[in-house]
Amino acid sequence: MSEENESKVSWKFWVIGVVALLWNAVGAFDYTMTQTQNEAYMSEFTPEQLEFFYGFPTWVVATWATAVWASLLGAVLLLLRKSLAVHVFLVALVAMAITFFHNFFLSNGMEIMGGAGPAIFTAVIFLVAIGLYMYSDRLKKNGVLS
Repeated sequence: MSEENESKVSWKFWVIGVVALLWNAVGAFDYTMTQTQNEAYMSEFTPEQLEFFYGFPTWVVATWATAVWASLLGAVLLLLRKSLAVHVFLVALVAMAITFFHNFFLSNGMEIMGGAGPAIFTAVIFLVAIGLYMYSDRLKKNGVLS
């Protein structure tokens, strides 16, 4: 990275990058605990909710995995200042949209999960993903990511 590009990296970049890494690590943890059916972690859910999670079609599990792990990888690439972060965040965003579409429109996920609260949290997750994609794209255009 040139000295000019090095000067473009402010403390805000590091804060956003570390928060993105932690945020996406929580998503990866949730995915792992759900897929391994960790009893302690999953004990907070009702039997109907557990049936919902454990009954996802294979393609939904695949899109969920793609969304989670691509998001985490995107955060790592962002901190490494790699322009590939933009593309990885986009892949995560598309996979996330497909997963959410299944969970809230092709199945009765909103009803099973308890109404508007989970839908609002899902919207927040999606907005953060859009923000990370747009942020990384701007950084790439400004020459901060190489």
